[in-house]
Amino acid sequence: MSATETLVATGNKAHSHGPGSPVPLQARSERPTSYDVADFAVPHGREEEWRFTPVKALKALFADEAGTETPKIDASGPDGVVFETVAADSLKVGTPQDRAAAVAWTHAAEALAVRIPVEAELTEPVHVNVASLGARGFTHLIVDAARHSRSIVIIDHTGAGELGSNVEIVVGDGADLRVVSIQQADHESIHLAQHDALVGRDARLHHVVVTLGGKVVRVSTNVRYAGPGGDAELVGVYFAETGQHHENRLFVDHEATQCKSNVLYKGALAGDHARSVWIGDVLIRAAAEGTDTFELNRNLVLTDGARADSVPNLEIETGEIEGAGHASATGRFDDEQLFYLQARGIPEDAARRLVVSGFFNDIIGKIGVPEVAEHLHDVIEEKLARTAELSAAAAKATGQSTAVAGQ
Repeated sequence: MSATETLVATGNKAHSHGPGSPVPLQARSERPTSYDVADFAVPHGREEEWRFTPVKALKALFADEAGTETPKIDASGPDGVVFETVAADSLKVGTPQDRAAAVAWTHAAEALAVRIPVEAELTEPVHVNVASLGARGFTHLIVDAARHSRSIVIIDHTGAGELGSNVEIVVGDGADLRVVSIQQADHESIHLAQHDALVGRDARLHHVVVTLGGKVVRVSTNVRYAGPGGDAELVGVYFAETGQHHENRLFVDHEATQCKSNVLYKGALAGDHARSVWIGDVLIRAAAEGTDTFELNRNLVLTDGARADSVPNLEIETGEIEGAGHASATGRFDDEQLFYLQARGIPEDAARRLVVSGFFNDIIGKIGVPEVAEHLHDVIEEKLARTAELSAAAAKATGQSTAVAGQ
């Protein structure tokens, strides 16, 4: 059994070896949740849930204060989709799991609810555009897909500023819902988000997170099951450049029988202090017999000075399951692939771009929305062009240093 895989026994709680020496909570399910901001201390960076995150840059979103702006939200969709403004606490699919989520919950006075009718089969996606206007603000979004409906909802985050957001997702019995959340705000923006999804009986959720912009972006996604036969596919793509921190945290809580989950996240990093963090937690409770789950994270480090942290965790409380596993890998270019392409006359820069495109292709294919996939391809090409410039500059500087040393 690996260090990140735990067979959890009933009653395994945090304890102390004496005054001043508390043992951290061992199980993901034991961490506190609350709607009350006061129940969470201001993070200092040593907490398990914040130890990878640059908390000093997030003080404004930890403060229990109203926002200084109201982000602009525009929504549109096919006939039959209902858009309405409701109280932020009207649904409560999930409970805030950290201070930032509790602050956003408290200070987003209203929520935009997107409701997909019973048995509706939408032929076009629903679009929700969230634009930060340069200051600190909070949003709350509800996506409610009624039973036996088929729909796609695209949430696009743009602009500049500091944004705290909560997204609640309900997938009714037998429904099929695809939610695509795109983070492409300005380079200096900050976005902390919590997504909570409840998957109904024999329902299917495709949850996609695409992070392309922002100085600090942290998306925490939590999935629960309301009945047997639920299926959740969680997919993510991110590309962090110089000075960017892209963080994804997932918690899949298997509490119903015969449910599935599949997690696949891929990221690339280029430039000094480019940073990515991926934490994948899966809990299979004692009652969740017949569970089938797997999680995978892969990272491609393109330049020196970049760093990727990847931590998969699996807690199992029953042996009556179909399967459970996890995998994680972080590495640089495959020299054999580069050699193969260059041996066939492809220049090194073009070969590197082909390798990265191939790295992302399978996951981009899972996004399931052609317009988003095409846009992602274009942005990755732009980022790879900047990476090539960085590499060329570094090679030139190294050559100059070598020449000077040889004089």
